[in-house]
Amino acid sequence: MLRKLDLGSRERTVKIISRVLAESEEAVERTWQEVCRDFNQRHRNAADFFQHRFEQLREYLPSDRRIDRTRQLLIGAYFSLEYTVESAALFNPSMVWHPDQSGLPAGHRRFVLSLRATGEGHISSVAFRSGTVDEKCWITVNEPSGYVTSPKVAPDAFYEKRLFRSKLFELGLWNSFCSEVLDELGDRFTLSQLASVVNTSDEQHRQQNQDFHRLGHEILELARSNYAVQYQPTSDLSERLLFPYGPTETNGIEDARFVRFVDDDQQVTYYGTFSAYDGQVVLPQLIETADFLHFRISTLNGSEVGNKGFALFPRKIRDRYYMLSRQDGENLYIMSSDLLHFWHRKQLLARPAYEWEFVQLGNCGSPIETDRGWLVLTHGVGPVRTYGIGAFLLDLEKPTRIIGRLKQPLLLANETERNGYVPNVVYSCGSVVHNGHLILPYAMSDESSSIAVVTLDPLLDAIERDGLP
Repeated sequence: MLRKLDLGSRERTVKIISRVLAESEEAVERTWQEVCRDFNQRHRNAADFFQHRFEQLREYLPSDRRIDRTRQLLIGAYFSLEYTVESAALFNPSMVWHPDQSGLPAGHRRFVLSLRATGEGHISSVAFRSGTVDEKCWITVNEPSGYVTSPKVAPDAFYEKRLFRSKLFELGLWNSFCSEVLDELGDRFTLSQLASVVNTSDEQHRQQNQDFHRLGHEILELARSNYAVQYQPTSDLSERLLFPYGPTETNGIEDARFVRFVDDDQQVTYYGTFSAYDGQVVLPQLIETADFLHFRISTLNGSEVGNKGFALFPRKIRDRYYMLSRQDGENLYIMSSDLLHFWHRKQLLARPAYEWEFVQLGNCGSPIETDRGWLVLTHGVGPVRTYGIGAFLLDLEKPTRIIGRLKQPLLLANETERNGYVPNVVYSCGSVVHNGHLILPYAMSDESSSIAVVTLDPLLDAIERDGLP
């Protein structure tokens, strides 16, 4: 993919632009043709990206003189770089059923596979693949197109005043300055509207209270952590990438756990809980989409939002949302809330009980509803940081009650899967059930991914037979 090259120096930026402006028309044309030759076949619409980069650099132009399009594109190319999003690893997969099931033979289903893609600088993003499962559970993964397209990022998505106020309270930021800012805004507002009011209030109070300037910055950072991403329908699913954009994600979007959520009115929304990492702090956040073209990324809020491994149940239970979590890095918890974006209650669901999970216990994606209970796949860490995938069964109407639990791992890395960036690890972020089988995508040693197929009834029998530890 193409990304912007930011040199971090106004002086260097102006110098490079000035050098290009000083070049003859023949030299500019020659260099531009070399860029086209080397990169047009590697990227869709590379010229559009370079033009966008030029527009972002207009403030650095030394004069208002007219600049021809070729020179504009070349300036944009000098401030761009090529980034291979999957050069280091493609792992921690999550599978959900595709929103479009049209045109398939009987017994076939189309799926979306999300994966953690890690590239230069060990920055993680969310990549996608698509494929089908037939009536015999043979799996076909479609070949990726070989391109990554740049989306339209919309920081001017609307914010709800009520939720924004609650988050400021929760962060301990609420004071008279925040009240003054929000009083100037409507019930729904955009980032640009918020920034205008914050800047005006900051100027009015700067002489009285320097802390208000810092507070204004934090208000805007909170807003920038909530944004929207939109792709063109003509782009292949494999070309769409959720790359870190918000301030909480600067070092990666990690381990997205997608679930096909069916609301009370039967409306379907795909939610993905992920770990946002800024280089120091890990925070759970939420992806929302109905079509895998339009994505909304937002903060999760509440006193129990922290650490990793949040996984949403695929429907409400008794009018409440439920979520698995692991706030202490060791035990598995369950949370409930009447608001999707706010979580204030948790209770312990399970501790490490068996030798293969003594170090820590977590989930491997959202629970799967079966007629015998909620099937929860888990990951446990044992000696020499060896990961195994296990399973629970929870009561359908009282998910805080465990019906049974496998004593032995369902899946361990074999000899061909043990070697990688993080050895001896098998890990999943979400599975599906099809024709009486569990389709379990999993990562191998934080490097690559595979898919296992398990007959469902014998698995559920084994869970019930093993019972509770």
